[in-house]
This record gives sequence, C-alpha cells and structure tokens, in this order.
Amino acid sequence: MSPVREMELIDNIALGLSTAITLGNLLYCFGGVFLGTLIGVLPGLGPTATIAMLLPITFTLPPVSALIMLAGIYYGSQYGGSTTSILVNLPGEAASVVTTLDGYQMARRGRAGVALATSAIGSFFAGTVATLLIVFFAPPLAEIALQFGPAEFFSLLVLGLIASVVLAQGSLLHAIGMVVLGLFLGLIGTDVNSGAQRYTFEIPDLADGIGFVVVAMGMFGLAEIIRNLEHEAHRSVMITKISGLMPTREDWKRMIAPILRGTAIGSILGILPGSGSILGSFAAYSIEKKVSKNSAEFGKGAIEGVAAPESANNAGAQTSFIPMLTLGIPSNPIMALMIGAMIIQGIQPGPSVINEQPALFWGIIVSMWIGNFFLVILNLPLIGLWVRMIMVPYQLLYPAILVFCAIGVFSLNNREFDIYLMGLFGLMGYVFSKLGCEPAPMLLAFILGPLMEEYLRRALLISRGNPWVFVQRPISATLLALAVLAMCSVLIPAFGKTREEAFREEA
Repeated sequence: MSPVREMELIDNIALGLSTAITLGNLLYCFGGVFLGTLIGVLPGLGPTATIAMLLPITFTLPPVSALIMLAGIYYGSQYGGSTTSILVNLPGEAASVVTTLDGYQMARRGRAGVALATSAIGSFFAGTVATLLIVFFAPPLAEIALQFGPAEFFSLLVLGLIASVVLAQGSLLHAIGMVVLGLFLGLIGTDVNSGAQRYTFEIPDLADGIGFVVVAMGMFGLAEIIRNLEHEAHRSVMITKISGLMPTREDWKRMIAPILRGTAIGSILGILPGSGSILGSFAAYSIEKKVSKNSAEFGKGAIEGVAAPESANNAGAQTSFIPMLTLGIPSNPIMALMIGAMIIQGIQPGPSVINEQPALFWGIIVSMWIGNFFLVILNLPLIGLWVRMIMVPYQLLYPAILVFCAIGVFSLNNREFDIYLMGLFGLMGYVFSKLGCEPAPMLLAFILGPLMEEYLRRALLISRGNPWVFVQRPISATLLALAVLAMCSVLIPAFGKTREEAFREEA
C-alpha cells in the first residue's frame, strides 16, 4: 500500500472512530448488539423478522445511528444463537444449527462453559478479521464500481438475483417463481416517467406502491409468528449454572486452527449472494471434520466442531456488508432490509456512499469493532440472564410482537390499509413456507426490481434503444455471462441440491 493510500486509510478510520464513539452512537451500537444477542438466544425470533419490525423506529433516528443499530442486531444475533445451540440443543439462529452437533454434547459432558467461551472467542476473532477485510477491500471495490454505467449496474443486479436463485433453499422453480413475484410487486404503483398507474386495480392506497416495511414485516414477522405457534415445543435447559469458562491449554491448541480456517471460509462465502453465514458454518464444519486429527470425536463433543462453524458464521455475517456498502447489492435478506432503511433515509445505496457519506460508511465499519467488543462483554458475564430468557414461553411473546408490528406499520403512513396488507403478506409467507418457497429471493427482487428498471431505461435511453448495449460493453457482458453460468450450474444434477443441504449431509 502506497504512503498516500496508507494516510488516506488512517484518516478514514479516524473519521469513522470520531463518528462511532459519540455517546448516542455508542448507545445505539450497544442496544443493537444486546437486542441481537437476545434475538439469537430466543428460539422463534430471528434477525430478519426483528429488523423488519424495528425499521419504523429507525426512521426517526439519524441515518448513521439507525444503520449502526441494525448492523449490531444482525451480527449480535450470530453470537446469541450459539447459546441455545449449546445449552438447549435448539439453534436460536439458522447459522447456529451445526453448532448443536458438538456444542450440546460438550454441555452434556459438563463443558458448557468451555463451549460458550470457545464460541465467543471464535466469534470475536472472526468478527475482527472480517471488519479488517471490509476496511481494506471495500474502498477499492467502490472505486471500481464508480466506473460502472447504467448497463453495468443492470447486469450486476441481474447477477445478484440469479445468484440468490442458485443459492436459495429448495426447488429451483420455486426460487425463480419467488423472484418473478418480487419483481411484479416492485412494479405496483405509479410509473415515475409516464405517471401511469400500474397493477393498482384502481385501489387508491396502491398508487404509491407497496411499502417495503409492509412486505418485510408480513413475510418475515407475521409468517414467522404463525410458524412458531405451530411448532412451539417445550424447552429444557441442559444446565442452569455455568462454570469453568476458561479453555485449557489443550483446548487452545485444538481450537486455534479451526478458528482460522472457519474465519477464512466464512469471510469468502459471506460476500456471495444468499445465506453466506449459514453456508459458511456448514462448509467450515464439514471441512474441519475431514482435516481434523480428532475427526472421530465430531458429533460427540469435539471443540473443533464449535470453534470452526461459530467463527465462520460471524465472519460471513460481517463480510456480507461488503457488497451492500460498495455496490448497493444485498447479499441476503437482512442486507436488503438495510438497503431499504438507507433508501427511506434518503441515501442512495451504491459506490457513491463512500464519497458522499464518508462519516456513515466509516462510522458503520468502526462500530463493528466496538460492537464485537461489546458482545464479548455481554455474552459470557450475562450468561445467567440468557439462560432465564430461554425459558420464556413463546405464547407470552407473540402478542407483544403482533402489537408492535401493527403499531410500526400504521405509524409509517397512518393508514389501516397497510395493516391489512401486512396481514395478507403474513398469510402469504406462511403458505409459501408450507409450499417450500423461500421468501428471501422475493424480498431481494422486490428491492432490486425498481433499481433494475431504472438502470434498464437509462441504458436504453443512452444507447437510443439499442438492446445490444448490454453485451457490447465488456464489463456488462462479463457480468451477464457469469449470470448465465450460475443459472446453468443448477441444471447439472450434481448441483441440483442447495449447497447448504450438501454441506449438511457431509456434516
């Protein structure tokens, strides 16, 4: 790195530090990671549903504070999900599923404290490394993206949607159908160019389109409540008093390499569109099982089986911010929610953020370091609180969640219609789950659809209606070629299953 670049990087970090350490932003960061940990601990709640429900609150906050809190909820939930995996054999978050295999067995052998400490150590290290990767790689990527024109951005968005289809769970046909539905929903409203109303069915409340928060709360919030009520099970904690948190010297020897490998795997997969943190945890576990000298212990309480996936899912959670902050492309539903929050705050996601909103960009990044420090403080000393929270019956939680959702949606436009619409999307989300249709591709398409239309129109306007502009420009053609290759890959029988399922089988 040249001296000029090095000084520029130091100045940017100093700007981010001055933004993140203000009293207000520190409180919002702490509140975000605390709430994220709580969400991860409580089975039945997830970061996607919770961020969707909290979006109305963030609209009254400064943009930097709002995004710092939302980011803290996301990577905080990755920490908290390990607690229930280890103590209850029930993952509080999807990325913590694989942790149950060895974490719960360690708890049964009286090593719950060591398992929790291993998870916290691996998560802190992985989060720190992933944040460093954002610092070094995000600015150059944003500079490259500044060279993009409308054709390149359109092709990039197409690649993002195709990648979300390829990496989605379940049937390929279902994933494509959800993307088409999301694109259609994004078109509802008044065309900004012609002023004509599209697909509103003469309903005045649809003239301005469907609110992003309404869709997110319904598909993820209400649908999640219905599913949890249907499958609510009795939870019994394996151990109520945790002791012996400090790993032994042998434990340290066995966990260091898995933490390093898990961090590397999660950091790479987190950038990919889809559920990078989930894929990373399964990939790290399956690879560790193959390379470890103690592979016979996996599934029986191997410390490597906790260190690797927990490092991977936290690294993946934080590197997923790279495409969101630099390209304006969400790599998972939570990043789509954050992009929605940015748009409502009046910030156009994309490579221009780093130049036009440097305090926001670097403030979020530096807050991740602070948030990871807060999480180490929260997770181990407050383990007694998390154990008690696990025992809260879901029947006591869901009425408050429903009321909170209704108030949040109504407060946006003061319209009852939005509450009814949220209920409709909640029912749709539940039906889709029964049909095996993952809602994440639909949400990504709903966010990206209007942007794709805008860039498509700009590119055709500049080229005077020549559709070949998308393949005549080298970068655009390359991105479209990658999209075609990605779609073709799922047509090969070996790639017919989702990668997550393949990793789960190996594990």
